[in-house]
Amino acid sequence: MIGTPNNGRLRLAFSLVNGSQDLGPDRTPVSHAGSECGAIEFTREDVEALVSEKMKSKNKFNYKERCENMMEYIKRLRLCIRWFQELEGEYAFEQEKLRSALELTERRCYEMEMALKNKDEEMNLIILELRNSLASLQEQLVKEESEKKAAMDSLAKEKEARVSLERSKASLSEELDKVQAELDSANQRIESINDMYKLLQEYNSSLQIYNSKLQTDVTAAHETIKRGEKERLAAVENLHNLRGEHKSLQDQLTSSIASQDGVMKQKEALLNEVACLRMELHQIKDDRVQYQQQAQSLAVEASKYKELATNSSGLEEKCLSQGNQIQILHDQLAVAERKLQMSDTFALEKRKEFEGQKEIIKELHICLEDAEFKLIEGEKLRKKLHNTILELKGNIRVFCRVRPQLADDSSSNHGKVFSYPTVMEYLDRSIDMTHNGQKHSFIFDKVFMPDVSQEEVFVEISQLVQSALDGYKVCIFAYGQTGSGKTYTMMGKPGQPDEKGLIPRSLEQIFQTTQALQHQGWRYEMQVSMLEIYNETIRDLLSTNRDSSRFENGVTGKQYMIKHDANGNTQVSDLTIVDVQSSREVSFLLDRAAQSRSVGRTQMNEQSSRSHFVFTMRITGVNESTEQQVQGVLNLIDLAGSERLSKSGSTGDRLKETQAINKSLSSLADVIFALAKKEDHVPFRNSKLTYLLQPCLGGDSKTLMFVNLSPEPSSASESLCSLRFAARVNACEIGTPRRQLNIRTSNSRLSYG
Repeated sequence: MIGTPNNGRLRLAFSLVNGSQDLGPDRTPVSHAGSECGAIEFTREDVEALVSEKMKSKNKFNYKERCENMMEYIKRLRLCIRWFQELEGEYAFEQEKLRSALELTERRCYEMEMALKNKDEEMNLIILELRNSLASLQEQLVKEESEKKAAMDSLAKEKEARVSLERSKASLSEELDKVQAELDSANQRIESINDMYKLLQEYNSSLQIYNSKLQTDVTAAHETIKRGEKERLAAVENLHNLRGEHKSLQDQLTSSIASQDGVMKQKEALLNEVACLRMELHQIKDDRVQYQQQAQSLAVEASKYKELATNSSGLEEKCLSQGNQIQILHDQLAVAERKLQMSDTFALEKRKEFEGQKEIIKELHICLEDAEFKLIEGEKLRKKLHNTILELKGNIRVFCRVRPQLADDSSSNHGKVFSYPTVMEYLDRSIDMTHNGQKHSFIFDKVFMPDVSQEEVFVEISQLVQSALDGYKVCIFAYGQTGSGKTYTMMGKPGQPDEKGLIPRSLEQIFQTTQALQHQGWRYEMQVSMLEIYNETIRDLLSTNRDSSRFENGVTGKQYMIKHDANGNTQVSDLTIVDVQSSREVSFLLDRAAQSRSVGRTQMNEQSSRSHFVFTMRITGVNESTEQQVQGVLNLIDLAGSERLSKSGSTGDRLKETQAINKSLSSLADVIFALAKKEDHVPFRNSKLTYLLQPCLGGDSKTLMFVNLSPEPSSASESLCSLRFAARVNACEIGTPRRQLNIRTSNSRLSYG
């Protein structure tokens, strides 16, 4: 028993979560004026002592004293919870202040970042433009310089060409003068040759005349010779007389022949000289034509050089204008470099300011993380206290889960059916539903939105599964209409490890924990059974002879009886019980049971479960060192979905199945309503389902119900009924859970309680 907490000493509120951190000097202590707690505060040790406190009574049969102690204990728990809620509200207020400050700072930082980003973008654009202009100017400058260099080179070449042209022109003029002089001399020579030719022709004609004269003389001499021959013949007789005369005539003839040979030689020499003169005349004419052509080409080149001389002045003017443009570009480049330096300086200042804002944001993030850590610690403590109160009250815990929108859902969505309040007090615990223009609000122990994964759902029930290893009876069942995701929540999707349901994940956790506890001396034995309730008939899903449990002409081959003993344990006669050693064996049994389970197709679901599926694992643990023995039971139940005949369109066997399902679920609702009203008689025997779940609903079991909802607007009526039923279940108070420390007998059967 605890009196005034901490012997009347006051402590600051933050010491509850973080004992090493107190309020800063600039913060005032939390005011408790007006609260029922007054100035009383609790430390962590006080809360843990209060939670772990056990009821002490001198006489265990003195129920009045035990009731008074319990009322006093509950009053102190409520006082502690109320104080913690006030503390949580202060934490939430502080966190909201920090968040608003952080949001304001982040907004300012974001604005500064956006401004800086805009400035950076503007500067980058200006720098890019300047760089582009600089590059273009540099390219233009290089181009102009290359053009200028080329122009200068061409100008130098032109000057050199002009000088060489002038030189060649001078030399050509000299050569032209020389050629002209030679031409004049050649003309004079030609004239003299022509004169000589005329003289030679005259001389030739005179020679021809002389030759003709000589010919006539020769003919006359021949005639004379003939005549002399005749005279010789006539004057042979007078030979001696005429010898002297004959010798003189021979001398004259010889001299005339010699003179004729000389004339012929002179004629040949003159003919040779005439031929040479003719050849020289032809050569002179050819040289004259060549010199005339050279003179014409030199005149053309001289005209070109004159044009180049006129163009060189234009090139000099162009080079001068390009030099001026290059100077202007140099000035623009200097201005751009100065602007770039100014922008770099401005960007550096903005970067320093941005770094300072980042440091402030980092400090605010640290403060926010501290506040969130304190809030998380407080939430854990709140959950622990809440679970303690629920266990003391004996309430059934209810988790609500909304399945995501599927691809084959109806597209006529007139708006969202469900919404989730973001108030800190009801965060992840409340759900609002809009139906026919009215808003209905519900609060449960946990609400899962459509985007929550299977792993996140299992984390919330993992401690409940652990309780089965600690020796408690645990029951988790899924309730909801057809197509709301109950089987997906409990079993998951086969062949997809990331979407395993609660049953496979619970088995993995149990076997992993038993392996870890072996080092502490614990040894566990597990037994598994699986059954379904189909049309108010129990079927053994692990039976090797499946035909024995099915209908044959309206009669089943084997009848299974449900029996409860005085200790709250439940037995099902002739049910197949399998000893298991690993999660792989259980997975094999689950696959086998899934193949044997009754499913059918309706208008609401392609594969609708037509029966209630009950998975039971009994856990017996023995600690060899302490000789402590625990017996826990884990019941995981996938109920068949409630449905309306108008929507499911069931006929024939499907109609009988629907009627049987709705009847058993209606019996479950009757049991819940009776428990909520605390009536003396609870109709557990109205159906096989409620009779099987009697220890879970009215005994000392830790019970959790998943209410599964469909987000389709067409299913809003059924969803509202499911939420109202879940709220009733959450308000029910059953017995306080207790650990089973019984020693297992050798012939003990599997229990569902």
